[in-house]
Amino acid sequence: MKEYTTEHLRNIALVAHGGAGKTMMAEAFLRYTGGSTRLGKVEDGTTVSDYDEEEIRRKISLYTSVLPLEYRDHKINLLDAPGFTDFVGEMISALSVADGAIILIDSVSGVEVGTELAWNYADQFNLPRFIVINKMDRENANFEKAYASVETFANAANRRLVRVQIPWGEKLDFKGVIDLIHMKAYAGDGKAGIDIPADFQSAVDEARHVLIEAAAEGEDALLEKYLETGELSGEELLRGLKDVVMSGSFIPVFITAAGHEKGIAPLLDGIIDFMPAPSEHPDIVVHGNHGDEKLHESDKGPSALYVWKTTADPFVGKMTYFKVISGVMTADMHLWNNTKSLDERMGGLHIQRGKEQIAIKNVHAGDIAVVSKLSVTATGDTLCEKNHPITIDVPKYPSPLFRVAVHPKTQIDAAKISPTLTRLCEEDLTLTWHNEHATGQTILAGMGDQHIDVAIRRAQSKFQVGLVIDEPKVPYREGITRKASAQYRHKKQSGGSGQFGEVHLRIEPYMEGDFEFTDELVGMSLSKSYLPPIEKGIRASMEKGVFAGYPLSNVRVIVYDGKEHPVDSKPIAFETAGREAFKLAVNDAGPVLFEPIMNVHVTVPDSNMGDVMGDMNTRRGRVQGTESERGNTTVNAHVPLVEMLRYTTELRSITGGRGYFSMDFDHYDVVPTHLAQPIMEAHKKEMEAKKEE
Repeated sequence: MKEYTTEHLRNIALVAHGGAGKTMMAEAFLRYTGGSTRLGKVEDGTTVSDYDEEEIRRKISLYTSVLPLEYRDHKINLLDAPGFTDFVGEMISALSVADGAIILIDSVSGVEVGTELAWNYADQFNLPRFIVINKMDRENANFEKAYASVETFANAANRRLVRVQIPWGEKLDFKGVIDLIHMKAYAGDGKAGIDIPADFQSAVDEARHVLIEAAAEGEDALLEKYLETGELSGEELLRGLKDVVMSGSFIPVFITAAGHEKGIAPLLDGIIDFMPAPSEHPDIVVHGNHGDEKLHESDKGPSALYVWKTTADPFVGKMTYFKVISGVMTADMHLWNNTKSLDERMGGLHIQRGKEQIAIKNVHAGDIAVVSKLSVTATGDTLCEKNHPITIDVPKYPSPLFRVAVHPKTQIDAAKISPTLTRLCEEDLTLTWHNEHATGQTILAGMGDQHIDVAIRRAQSKFQVGLVIDEPKVPYREGITRKASAQYRHKKQSGGSGQFGEVHLRIEPYMEGDFEFTDELVGMSLSKSYLPPIEKGIRASMEKGVFAGYPLSNVRVIVYDGKEHPVDSKPIAFETAGREAFKLAVNDAGPVLFEPIMNVHVTVPDSNMGDVMGDMNTRRGRVQGTESERGNTTVNAHVPLVEMLRYTTELRSITGGRGYFSMDFDHYDVVPTHLAQPIMEAHKKEMEAKKEE
């Protein structure tokens, strides 16, 4: 593959609801442009972009694949992104380095949940876009119905559609497209045009008139000419359309049956003619040592690249996907990782086409390529010149809210669990992990059950680490509600010197902090030198919990008396006595269990609000208020964490996938007695079982 300079590049993200035909469209593009010799099939696991063994097993896209296409002396970097909601992070990464988006619509289903998601993220990155109504040869295909569903959605978002094609037949009679730009009919893949059939002429004239009107809005000079003559030349039409597409004032609508290679060439032409080159993209704001600056995507600027994806390959090692923002990358050059403050050598530059690697010496500004075996670079990092350090903003990813507890399968896996989870989360910014202090569990959070399942399988296949998952425990806290006193004598005699320690203490709720330890000792009954071991014993007891197995906090302890023995008293004896006296006091101090209460924001279509509010009540939620905007309602509520553990899946079920939510910790509150009792009893049984062992 030859090198392409910035003006001859197009970076296009292919996004849609799952099952709209993205992967087969990529296959059709590849075959048409000579990138492959046959059309693979998703069900056979033979497509170029879905080459990962998990993708083949599940028959859906899980990762964004880069497919470089050579067409009309240009290179189109096609980014085939997953459509399933759990893998939205891959879609965001693809859109963050794209200069335009193609949103596929199934001709039968019309606008779906994934369509709305893709559209909203394309808005977030301010990308020009095409709508492509695909699968026009399906048995129930209905172009007008699908178009109307997109138009309704677009109008609600203050966008205007414009037809650049009309279908030549439909369903099993779908032959191809009638192109309103070049005024030709294209059968099959669209390589050769013929005259428009006479029975389509009136529909074509009407649609062509609307198209020219849209193009005339691109420039004042074109609008003046159109108002005077009512016509634009072919070159003016192309120029005007590019202007309105790039400004986002119009979204052109194309038609295909990509799985059977129909309508391919006119769509490729549209990408070259109307989508921007990286150099036509607005300048990128970067953060330098002396404030913000703007970088233009050009070979002449300082060397800078953004890492949008990293992945582990068992044979090649770590592979780092990057987009050159400025300058020209050459093999073996050194760049500064400004995020990690370390030098990296760019050895082994190549272009990825599915799993095929094509070696390359230079990568120009705006292009997308891969480098292998970088030492510290992770997704979201910026590489630049050391004497011109800059950082590029990482896009905002949704917070992972589907949590599981992760355990190693074997002792060997236990040693590798932390680095493996770190690697998985470095590759995928919608995964996070942490050790939950209160429960002693390792928590992995993702976008949904499939997302977590893929991550666990990836840990096994790529890093050879076996992991098992189960429901995470809620990080409850123990507390007390009133003052109490207790005393405990620890006495042990077993030949020779024994152990003796007696502690008298008082406890009370302490809201200014987690713990305060003080004393009111007078006289010589107990030496103050024994206070540190007493405090140590109490802290150990608080850490493990006294009555439910969860950390105890917000307590003040006052040691006011005790007894010691001149021979048998030792620190260990007072550590034990302090611990046991503390436990006795807690049991008399009105012990309660506290649970984390989350601040939850649930956004759903207005039609689902009643169902969501009703569901909130069953979760002990306290609604704080609602806000409405553009057909959606956001419900703000305080809800116990225990009630939200599987809410990701349940909200999708309630809203048909259209609802989403965010949550963060707000405060701790007392667990109702009827719920706290079973938790305490379960802990008691667990402790008794351990004693018997």
